[in-house]
Amino acid sequence: MTSTPSRPASSAGSETLPVLPLRDIVVFPHMIVPLFVGREKSIRALEDVMREEKRILLVAQKNPADDDPQASAIYEVGTLAQVLQLLKLPDGTVKVLVEGLERAKIETFTERTEFFEAKVKVLPNDSDDA
Repeated sequence: MTSTPSRPASSAGSETLPVLPLRDIVVFPHMIVPLFVGREKSIRALEDVMREEKRILLVAQKNPADDDPQASAIYEVGTLAQVLQLLKLPDGTVKVLVEGLERAKIETFTERTEFFEAKVKVLPNDSDDA
């Protein structure tokens, strides 16, 4: 039996979270969106999220045709999201319902190899100026 370390939030307002690269969609704060996930790496990230706080960083990948993007092929700014529901489908894919919470930026990726994980910092909300 292995223990999963908790994800500590640092004093600078950063926390370590799984990252889900998205193709052909950008999720913004306050959006509730169903996503269909088929990549093994992404499914493992979602399974990890469901064991803990159910928060994940959704980030668009630069080339949607890339089936196995590297960290450098993922944009730095995305949306911190809450996983509301996860359904495993018979074909092995996963349907997940997420709610965008706030914008966040990847500070650095961790050494984790089974899925993308990064130190993430929430960005200030600029909509108050509008």
